[in-house]
Formats: sequence, structure tokens, C-alpha cells
Amino acid sequence: MMLWVLMALLPGILVMCWQFGYGVFFNIVIAVSTALLAEACMLHLRGRPIAPFITDLSVVVTAVLLALSLPTLAPWWIPFIGAIIAVVFAKHLYGGLGYNPFNPAMVAFAVLMVSFPKDMTVWALPSSLQTNELGLANALAVLIDQLPSQELIDGFTAATPLDHMKTRLGLNEVIGEIRTAPLFGSWVVAGWEWVAIAYLCGGVFLIYKKVISWQIPTGLLAGLFSISFLFYLLDPSTSPSPLFHLLGGGTILAAFFIATDPVTASTTNKGRIIYAALIGALIYVIRTWGGYPDGVAFAVILINMAVPLIDHYTQPRVYGHKK
Repeated sequence: MMLWVLMALLPGILVMCWQFGYGVFFNIVIAVSTALLAEACMLHLRGRPIAPFITDLSVVVTAVLLALSLPTLAPWWIPFIGAIIAVVFAKHLYGGLGYNPFNPAMVAFAVLMVSFPKDMTVWALPSSLQTNELGLANALAVLIDQLPSQELIDGFTAATPLDHMKTRLGLNEVIGEIRTAPLFGSWVVAGWEWVAIAYLCGGVFLIYKKVISWQIPTGLLAGLFSISFLFYLLDPSTSPSPLFHLLGGGTILAAFFIATDPVTASTTNKGRIIYAALIGALIYVIRTWGGYPDGVAFAVILINMAVPLIDHYTQPRVYGHKK
């Protein structure tokens, strides 16, 4: 199952590399290597067999999801620290695979965001907007903290569309003025929409292969769409369109690959829809009124806390028993 997930992520990884440079591969290599080492160390300390828990690829999926959530220009120690947090603190300290109540990748991302906000917000511009070429040498220089000249850095870095939108709205600008920035492109969010579509294709493939159920992606996207559409109707000049929220940031990645984590998600059909819809609504709340431009990680973690309650009240009726 985990191998299918990795295969479904491949289109998104390739599109991210095309749009935002080679840094995504560096993040994946560092995060996966660190996560495998941390997994082996923790299993050894706990007296557990190492091979079965590594060859099932679950720890690799966790590391890849973390790496894809990080800025492609993050220094090497960001994915390194994040992988350790995900495996050691968010997984094994709760008892290991199957016992962690929170999504490990999102716990690591949230800790990194709170601890290193500057490094977590330096994103590469989409390839179509870069005034300087972000080649392999420059990406590697950023990785090892040997930054190129500031002029070169300014030529291929910027805030994400979500961050830019939130900042400009805070300065009392209207959507029409904000969308004139090249960062938003001619469609929705320059570069990001292609990444979202690639993840969407991978996610649909997982549903087709019955690796994930349709309820969670549908519930999350419907929850986010509904609340964003409501506020868009009330005031389109200060509320971004639902399409902006669906294709911007990590929405599609969260809907098909993160919220669907079988360990931390709801287990009943009705519960999955409620669980996912709450994540979608909370993503909008954090993006709009919270202190962070994208609320995926925090929304997932907070609703993970509610999963036992959701499951308790959504158990299907047993045939022959009164409800």
C-alpha cells in the first residue's frame, strides 16, 4: 500500500521540481535518509525487529510527505530535524506505528514552522517568474547554507501566494489589486496549480486502486469549498475565491495523502466525512484569521485530537441491536 502511495506522489514531485527547482529532491533525500536511520535506532532501542518495520515503507512515506511540505530552498538541517521529530517524537514515543494519535509529518512541520519561521517561508518562485536561473549549483548552495549573492537570491525567491494574499489583505488591499502581482499568474496561482493538479491525478489513482477511500478527500475539499464559497459570496473583494484555496498551498496534498493517513484518520464512513470536512473548514479559518498563511498542518493535528470522539458517535448500527 505504501508503495502505491509513493508512486502516486511521483507526478507531484516531478512537477514541483519543474516549477520550483531541484531543492525538492534534496529535501526528500535528507528526510528519507534521516527517517530511516531514526526508525532503525528507535526500533533497536525498543528491542523490536528492524527489517519488517522499514521494508513496509511507512516511514519513507512519512519522510516524503514532510519533505514535500517544506520550502524547496530550506537548508539541510530543516528536513533533518523534521524527520527526527516525526519519527522519534511524533511516532515512537507514542508506541510506534499504529499508536500515534497525530500525523507525524504534520507534527514535524508544525514544530519547524513555530521554531524556524524565517527558514520555513523562503520559497522559490515558479520557474516562469524567476529572473535568475535556479540551477542545481544554486539549489545546492542554499541547501548547505552557503547562499549565493543577495541579488541572485532576490531573483528566485518570494512569499507563497497564500502568504502574499494574507499580508496584502492585512494592509487593506482588495483582491483585484492583489491579483495584479505576477505571483498569481493568469489563472489562479502561478506554478502552484500545476502541482495541485499533479497531486490530484495521483490521489484519484489511489482511490481507483482502493488504497484510500473517497470520503476523506471529498469531505476535505467540500468543507473548504463550502466555507470559502460562502465568504466569497458575501464579499468577493476581500475573500479569495474557492479555487484559490483549493489549488493554493498544500490543499490537494492534504486531501489525498495527509488527511488519509490510516492511523490517525477516522475509521467509520460517516466519521471520515465529518473528520475531513472539519479539517477543510479549519484550514480556511487558519488561513483567514490565524497567524499562518497555510493552516493544513495545524488543522490536521487539531482534528486528529477529535478522531476518537468522532468515531464514538459515528459507529454503524449492528444488525439485530437497537441503536
